[in-house]
Amino acid sequence: MKPQEVQRIFEKAQALLEGHFVLSSGNHSNRYLQCALVTQFPAFAAQLAEALAQPFVGQNVDVVLGPAVGGIVIAQEVAQALYRAGNQKVRAVFCERVEGKMALRRGFTLNTGERMLAVEDVVTTGGSVREAVELAKQHGVEVLAVGCFVDRSQGKAAVGAPLHGLLQMEAAIYAPGECPLCQQNLPAVKPGSRGLRS
Repeated sequence: MKPQEVQRIFEKAQALLEGHFVLSSGNHSNRYLQCALVTQFPAFAAQLAEALAQPFVGQNVDVVLGPAVGGIVIAQEVAQALYRAGNQKVRAVFCERVEGKMALRRGFTLNTGERMLAVEDVVTTGGSVREAVELAKQHGVEVLAVGCFVDRSQGKAAVGAPLHGLLQMEAAIYAPGECPLCQQNLPAVKPGSRGLRS
């Protein structure tokens, strides 16, 4: 899937927002990608997940891990795409914050020697998915890569594994004390699952 096609999907879902946003990192931005507006449509979710899974078909991925909340649907869809491509053993799990740290709950396990793909909706600083990768490595898992629908870091986010984004998207990122949008007194919106989401 070409980057332009990915962007068109976000535009069709009205998921590419302009304004003044506070990201999960605490930084501010003039653009925000609300992936939930995309994944609410099964056709869009399946298309993007299939494109994300494609480079890993035939690589014997045992598990697809996504950090809650953004990575849950994506992990399921990517695992489904790998399953349809012939990987009958793949499963999808998610990790979530427990007392501020990423953890496995709900009976999910990761096992030493498993081959894993971590997935996320949007990577800006990569904080959540990096924590997911670190959690997996603590369990002795081989992390093949991190896949995301949109990479706002332009490949610069340190996520603990090779980063593969379907769309590279530039957006202005400002430290809170240096944000020109704040200086213009434009109200800041904190969208997403934690009130703060990149």
